[in-house]
Amino acid sequence: MTTYSPMNLPKNDNLSRFAFVVDVHEEIFVRKGKMIAFYGELKFESLGSSLLDILIKNTFNAPAYIHNFVVAQGQGQLILGDNGNDIACYDLDNANMTVKADNLLGFTKDVICQESTLPGYLTMIGSGKIIVSSNGPVHFLELPCRVDEQAVLGWADCPSPSYRYDYAHVAGVMSLVGAVTGITLSGEEKQIDFTGQGTVLIQSSELGLKSGSILAHIISQLPFLSRTELTSVSGAITQSSRT
Repeated sequence: MTTYSPMNLPKNDNLSRFAFVVDVHEEIFVRKGKMIAFYGELKFESLGSSLLDILIKNTFNAPAYIHNFVVAQGQGQLILGDNGNDIACYDLDNANMTVKADNLLGFTKDVICQESTLPGYLTMIGSGKIIVSSNGPVHFLELPCRVDEQAVLGWADCPSPSYRYDYAHVAGVMSLVGAVTGITLSGEEKQIDFTGQGTVLIQSSELGLKSGSILAHIISQLPFLSRTELTSVSGAITQSSRT
């Protein structure tokens, strides 16, 4: 078993599949709640404070997500984790990459972050590092392709994709549960269609990030239930709403 210290921690690299070490020497945007440890003299400031106005104006152009991030400043080594999900770092070199907003853990100050035309995604532009979590290892696909919307992590250097719907497989109570809970039951119902040139990043699971919440666990299990079980869930929802 390795015991880590500032002397043997990796720099801007994975400590394991599930933890990443950032060598902080300038401002870096970090998602709230994802710092698990750090060495050195670091401080964390919420976005919107007066000292960070210029940095936010130049870099963070996604107002819907501004309260999800803080800025880490100082000199030190910052260790990030995300509920046991896989973590990877991607280097942009005058390029663009769009990632699912919930999966973005951090990015360096020279990367411009703005909201994608596809809701729930953020487009990163410029040169720098992007730290992203995923449910399982990430795989890269060439275009054109269609992907289960739950499995899509992001895409790079390609036009914004579009949705393709196919409701031939949706019937009865499965449609009802989808309408009640607002979830997509399978990739046969709804896919994201990628055309042109570029690369698509997919997770190894069609489920979202692992989470410790009861609601997230229940939702993650719905695609695996039988029709009888889904009927029971629907009945329980109806009964609960009456109490």
